[in-house]
Amino acid sequence: WNKYEYRAWRLLCPYFNAQGRVGENLPCSIPMLLRKYNMFSYEEIQKYNETDIRIYQYIVSDIKKIQYMTIRELAKELQVSTSTILRFCTKNNLDGYSEFKEALKKEIALREVCPPMEDLQELSDFFARANSSAFEEKLLFAIDVLRKADLIIFIGIGSSGTLAKYGARYFSNMGHFAVGLEDAFYPIDSFRWKNTVVIAFSESGETERLIEAINQFKKQKCCVLSITNSQISTLAKLSDWNFSYNLNTKRINGGYNGTTQVPVIFVIEALAKRI
Repeated sequence: WNKYEYRAWRLLCPYFNAQGRVGENLPCSIPMLLRKYNMFSYEEIQKYNETDIRIYQYIVSDIKKIQYMTIRELAKELQVSTSTILRFCTKNNLDGYSEFKEALKKEIALREVCPPMEDLQELSDFFARANSSAFEEKLLFAIDVLRKADLIIFIGIGSSGTLAKYGARYFSNMGHFAVGLEDAFYPIDSFRWKNTVVIAFSESGETERLIEAINQFKKQKCCVLSITNSQISTLAKLSDWNFSYNLNTKRINGGYNGTTQVPVIFVIEALAKRI
């Protein structure tokens, strides 16, 4: 091991040593060690409210800066009370702000073991959260309704429309016939197929034309599943089930969406393989 690997090992031993003695139950490699520790788990993030999501996104956007901030400074920066910060710590199974800062130091040390490129860090964090029983449990409702569906429709607009076409093709390749719609003005009023599941894609969850189409599908008693970046978006709230991947939104070239869609593809394929 080099000095960074040894440092990470020393930091994480207390978390994985049930007997309280250093060195026991040590994984055989640093990558195995890294997979066992993740400050923000998928299960915890799914319980966040709107304020919690804002705190989380601020922290992960500049995690090294946060470790030097007092609780009052962080609360002032986010325009929330110190009590709100303490409740956020509690939701992440941390006993107060001091323990929160210690957890930040461990997270930073782990990233220094093998620092990923900036555009890979958020994906690394996402897959660390997804590698959990909580992720599998989250998929259960969607898996159940998809297994029972007579028709599966994917829908999205723009780049999300491309994902809808991909989703339909991938499901069909896996033996589950599906159709993909990129046209939110499709005449849904004439739709009469029973036991239909609609899977809607939108990074923002606020695309007006898509939301109108989803409302039409809801009137036709379709079950609506959605994959969005935010669990507090309008589309997420309208859906019978929502998966949110909670990454930093990126707008480029005058406002076009540059947020990675890798988590969306991952969830599409995970659902198709499990039904």
